[in-house]
Amino acid sequence: MRNIEDVLEWADNLIFDQTGEHLTPIQEAIVTGVWDRKKYPQIAKDYNCSESHVKKEAAKLWEKLGEELGEDLNKLNFRSKLEKKYGVSQIYNSGDCLLQEIDINICNQFIQTIQDPRQRSQSPSETSPTQNHSTLINLTEAPELTTFYNRISELTTLKQWILEDHTRLITIYGLSGIGKSALTFKLIEEINTEFDYIIWKSLNNLPTLSTLQTELKEFFSPSQPTPLSTVIDYFRNSRCLVILDDVQDIFKTGELAGQYLTEYKDYATFFKQIVRTPHHSCIILISWEKPREIATLEAENRPIKTLHLKGLGEEAIEIFREKRLTDEQQWLDLITRYQGHPVWLNLIASSILELFDGRVSPFLEDKNDIFIGELSPSLEVQLERLSHLEKQVISSLADQQQPLNISQQLTDGKLSRTDLLQAIQSLVRRGLVEKISEGERSLFILNSIFQQYIKSLSNPRQDKT
Repeated sequence: MRNIEDVLEWADNLIFDQTGEHLTPIQEAIVTGVWDRKKYPQIAKDYNCSESHVKKEAAKLWEKLGEELGEDLNKLNFRSKLEKKYGVSQIYNSGDCLLQEIDINICNQFIQTIQDPRQRSQSPSETSPTQNHSTLINLTEAPELTTFYNRISELTTLKQWILEDHTRLITIYGLSGIGKSALTFKLIEEINTEFDYIIWKSLNNLPTLSTLQTELKEFFSPSQPTPLSTVIDYFRNSRCLVILDDVQDIFKTGELAGQYLTEYKDYATFFKQIVRTPHHSCIILISWEKPREIATLEAENRPIKTLHLKGLGEEAIEIFREKRLTDEQQWLDLITRYQGHPVWLNLIASSILELFDGRVSPFLEDKNDIFIGELSPSLEVQLERLSHLEKQVISSLADQQQPLNISQQLTDGKLSRTDLLQAIQSLVRRGLVEKISEGERSLFILNSIFQQYIKSLSNPRQDKT
């Protein structure tokens, strides 16, 4: 199945075989909307009916279609389940790789080949062997994602860096759960036909550099007439997009940001080689913190870029619609208070449902209080990664009412200026402290959620968790 028309035809035939009736208009709207990854509220708005009616009709539809697939269907897995079962045409095995000619769907975490639709439309006589381009994609190590929130600005920036500026190494860093992987998935969906190979590798299981390079070569080599010697050779020979996720897992905890575990220091050399060696490929690093050598490479004016991914803006309103919160006039205040962090907002929305029946206004009554609640475990994980020096500084920053002027003395003068600068720099590289430019001064402010969390640790009664 290559498009929504094929999907509608399949669903209509199935429903007709079961009931003797064709898809109703509302059923067609549900199939089309979910295929386009729309939420039920948007489908209801497009169809000019209530959300409850859409949900009721959808439940009956998923049950009928699920019988054919032999699986439980819902709005989140419909497209991926359907493409996995029926979307394969001209499939064949090449080693451990499945090669397919279907449109990419970021929910499908298996290996596939995407043929450029511009070349797909040409007749065989118009397409020479060198023009017949397809992309081999392996997303088996990517995390399972269900929601992407609109990040047009970030997507536009990344596409410019990759397609126009030919950037060789991009680091996307930010707090855990901020949406780094979801953004990268969407990027792959939009630019996949520009590459010969796309592979997603997680460093969560701590592969050595040698192991990683071997696995990359095994992925690249089956489609090559002659195996090449190094990964860089493949980067030169073909246009490759490699995503390395969970990069923070090869960094030390209890040290300043971006310092490698002893047995993984050769990754730093590898990343430098990627940036300094001419080739046609791009490597994206996804991490909670920025690797230390990146700043050095940026200073060399090399083809390297860094994106610090921050929270959502008005796009996060969709979270509250999904949760059916009320007091819409307060939603933007709630987003601001929790800095647009999608995971935090989901957790807080659940707490509002539990404590206030979905009413936002009473939750926000105390302007000076930031409820931490279920955010504590994820904040604790971030805090445990800090060095002793950073913990000293962050504890002092938590007591500051205004952004810090770097000339101020913190921690009662117990830290030297050098130590203070190192700690601030490291906290910035973790996304826990933000730099604010004010005229000729640089001010620094601690993430307000972490500020409240640190205060609650020193005064457990302060946060009502």
